[in-house]
Amino acid sequence: MQREDFFYDSRDGENKIHAVRWTPDEGEVKGIFQIVHGMAEYIDRYEDLAAFMTEKGWVVIGEDHLGHGKSIPVGGTPGYFCKVDPATVVVRDVHRLKKLTQEMYPGVPIVLLGHSMGSFIARNYISRYGTGIQAAIIMGTGMQPRGLIKVSKAMVAVQKLFLGEKHVARALNNMGFGAYNKRIENPRTDFDWLSVNQKNVDKYMMDPLCGFVFTLNGFGTLFELIDRLYDKNNLAKVPNDLPLLYVSGAEDPVGDYGKAPGLAMESLKEMGVKDMTVKIYPGDRHEILNEDDKDTVKEDLYQWIMSKV
Repeated sequence: MQREDFFYDSRDGENKIHAVRWTPDEGEVKGIFQIVHGMAEYIDRYEDLAAFMTEKGWVVIGEDHLGHGKSIPVGGTPGYFCKVDPATVVVRDVHRLKKLTQEMYPGVPIVLLGHSMGSFIARNYISRYGTGIQAAIIMGTGMQPRGLIKVSKAMVAVQKLFLGEKHVARALNNMGFGAYNKRIENPRTDFDWLSVNQKNVDKYMMDPLCGFVFTLNGFGTLFELIDRLYDKNNLAKVPNDLPLLYVSGAEDPVGDYGKAPGLAMESLKEMGVKDMTVKIYPGDRHEILNEDDKDTVKEDLYQWIMSKV
């Protein structure tokens, strides 16, 4: 495959977004596969998946969200998105990359994959722009109680008044992630919940672009993205015929150990969305693309895509 790094204007009107386009070495392009990465990571971590999909003839694209990876401006703060409506801006940044790529490859199908925080972005995306894609994969998602999200948003708002929105929110981080290792016997690190594969955990921890603590602005963005998924006006805009695949590890605390994907699916079923599938991988934790059965996961994703597109 061939790789191209480039930048485009963020919808915040100020920053540049770093993006990557992976293309097959030869042959007809069968489709566009767009990856939306998770919290405190960046798009390069998905190059293995990109290699798999380009071998199948797909162009793969993805960007570093604001406050992540190479989209952090010089002197910028990791985990800070933007001042005005960041929960909308991050969704629109994903859409702008989709449109830029679609212009290069008109008429081919587009499939969206969102992981973790990226799954919340993707779930917001399909309520806003779902008519423009052919399928979506929701990976490592959650269905946190709305009451908890409302309280969390209020805490962020109060702390912003005293500490400012760029304050690194360690207390909130501990509240949100402190219990994620509770079902792991004798965890080695604070990030064991990410993966059974210890090499993956160690690689994540050694990467300076991973595992940073979000700012108050960042947590506020995350909570707003989740809160909007309870708005039935938003859910009603998801196309009823859009194929959706929910995938998660059975030992993923973000997904409440396999329960949350089904709840997320039910919230759309009430709105009339028909073509939805849930697949839970026994023994896997949060990053199913980096677990020992990752080849099986990738093949399952591809087979599902080809059955729908």
